[in-house]
Amino acid sequence: MISKATIDTVFETARVEEVIGDFVNLKRAGSNFKGLSPFSEERSPSFMVSPAKGIWKDFSSGKGGNSVAFLMEHSHFTYPEAIRYLAKKYNIEIEESEQTDQEKAITDTRESMYLVSEFAKTYFHNTLLNSEEGKAIGLSYFKERGFTNETIKKFSLGYSPESWDAFTKEALGKGYKLEFLEATGLTIPREDKPFDRFKGRVMFPIESMSGRVLGFGGRILTNDKKAAKYLNSPESEIYHKSKVLYGIFQAKQSIAKLNNCYLVEGYTDVIQFNQAGIENVVASSGTALTPDQIRLINRLTKNVTVLFDGDAAGLRASVRGIDLILEEGMNVKVCAFPDGEDPDSFAKKTPYDELVRYLEDNAKDFIQFKASLLMNEAKNDPIKKADLIRDMVGSISKIPDRIQREIYIQECSRIMDISEQVLQSTLAQLMQKDIAEIGKKQKQAEGGAPKAFEVVKNDNPIATEKVDVLYRLERKIIEILLLYGNHEEEFEDAFHRANEEGEIVIVTERKLYKVYQRIYLSLQEDEVELANPLFRGIYNDLIAYYHQNESFTIEQYLMQLHADFAQEVTDILMEDEQLVLHNWVGQNIFPKSKTETIAQEVSETILTLRWYLVGSLIEELKNSLSSEPGSDNTESLSLVMDYNILIHSFSKKLGRVMSRYY
Repeated sequence: MISKATIDTVFETARVEEVIGDFVNLKRAGSNFKGLSPFSEERSPSFMVSPAKGIWKDFSSGKGGNSVAFLMEHSHFTYPEAIRYLAKKYNIEIEESEQTDQEKAITDTRESMYLVSEFAKTYFHNTLLNSEEGKAIGLSYFKERGFTNETIKKFSLGYSPESWDAFTKEALGKGYKLEFLEATGLTIPREDKPFDRFKGRVMFPIESMSGRVLGFGGRILTNDKKAAKYLNSPESEIYHKSKVLYGIFQAKQSIAKLNNCYLVEGYTDVIQFNQAGIENVVASSGTALTPDQIRLINRLTKNVTVLFDGDAAGLRASVRGIDLILEEGMNVKVCAFPDGEDPDSFAKKTPYDELVRYLEDNAKDFIQFKASLLMNEAKNDPIKKADLIRDMVGSISKIPDRIQREIYIQECSRIMDISEQVLQSTLAQLMQKDIAEIGKKQKQAEGGAPKAFEVVKNDNPIATEKVDVLYRLERKIIEILLLYGNHEEEFEDAFHRANEEGEIVIVTERKLYKVYQRIYLSLQEDEVELANPLFRGIYNDLIAYYHQNESFTIEQYLMQLHADFAQEVTDILMEDEQLVLHNWVGQNIFPKSKTETIAQEVSETILTLRWYLVGSLIEELKNSLSSEPGSDNTESLSLVMDYNILIHSFSKKLGRVMSRYY
């Protein structure tokens, strides 16, 4: 594991505008930077970076965070991958925290396998471009496929020499250990002499979403009938073929930006599409599509378009894959190419505009696809037609969203000319077992939680329209704590004291408090806990941080902030920066600085929260009054009167009439 000291150094060193500037064209806007959103298509900039706060906010998509959050959103790194990326960018040495001997051994093994795989990628690529054998055989093959030098470089295509141990010898000579060459499957062990697994093949590196080499695919160029045409790396600590997609590293940004992923079967399909100008494409590398591969796409988009040629085997495989995609709650379209064509050959000879138009015009909804695929088989056979309808309803049953299921049932009814009632009945039968299983699992996991579709009574006495008021007030408290928590302000305190005549009077005096202390003491005095779980968590975290640290900066606080709170905190911090996007100052409109009225804002927010909570108590008491003859409501009515007096005092202090609704 990366040590906390390294993580702290990374956060302290990384400048958010420099990190994001590698991916987005930023222009200065006052003390901030702005640019076009990398997450959506737009003409007017809505992407804001605040160097002072060390955070960014994309107002078009709602995303935001610090440097690490940007890399995780934009480049789809994991948290450790983002830290390693920044450490490399700023030349920070990574220290690993204390691990058990077993953990160290596993980490060292995996890291050594990654290093060996990276060396192999470089070796195969250099061999392709610089050796006589590589240029004559490997490079000639790729040129015949129509791949340009830029494409070959982009995908790090390579060539493994025909010699039995050329790669193994080179790797051992560079100091790489045989055990890791064998662990990655690059070298096949043999007692007398280990040899290269991929000898005489053109090489396709298979990379993770973050660009680390996991394994290889190799294609033989001879007509040796005893050898497999394509050969993949064996399963290992770093390579699990059911969990990787070829081309995901090159495609991830385009998939996220265009909100669609084209799914093909082979390496060359991906490469040819990229060269044609369509980058949001990945391949299952000739294996049957798996749930793990689908979830990898699901991190980037909910929309998948499956592309395939017209052979029967490919069609059947696509049908099986569709149901898996639907189970993940994703949207599926299917596009077939003309007879005799596959994605590789079609993209190679079709200009970009025509290719895009073909994909748009021929991508069918999965219901239409299944109907057109299987209808010819059914034709006038009622039994086969019934099986086809069951098959289509079976696919619909995989969809988690109830509204989508309803729409697809209507579409199936129209296409197959069968009543919706029959289809709904069939769907209910298919889903009944699944629902029962889900309910059973829920009950086991949650200790008797409500079953699926069971109506749960809402015991919250506060009406829906009132919750929004409470939400805004609690969010305002978090905002004040973030922006001004450590500011020292003068607040008015009120005390009950006896005067010279012995009467109890209210005496006020002004005292200095830090803002966070004033808020904390006020809520403690009223025994108030924030109702919203997210705000409550952030509030407790902030108060604890203020109590434990003499100084407070946003950058330091964000470094230790729990991931569950980061998005909301960023949203609150960047709201003011949205003013810069509208250039109010340039139009001679000057928003009033909040620092001029901090004490007033704190006092008004706390008073308004008190009013709201007292108002809620009044509503509860009114609702509890009994209209039965002989009922004694004296105590409740007395409390209502006392609370109304309190409401009146709040109104007087705030200088406005208190209404139950904003």
